[in-house]
Amino acid sequence: MQSSDEVVRLLTEIRDTGREHLAEYRRVAARSVALQEQMSRIYKRVLLVCGIVVVVILLLLASPLAWL
Repeated sequence: MQSSDEVVRLLTEIRDTGREHLAEYRRVAARSVALQEQMSRIYKRVLLVCGIVVVVILLLLASPLAWL
């Protein structure tokens, strides 16, 4: 009887550990997705700012040529 109780206890412990790992995996995966979304927003902003800077530089370079 004790052997079967021990098997049940071990199986229960394995099941509980598996559930804990799954919950941790879901938490980490959700955090990873949130960080990727945040990085995507930052990347878009940086790209927009760089585009504006390039346009301004091109306009500044072209304006002296217009006087020629």
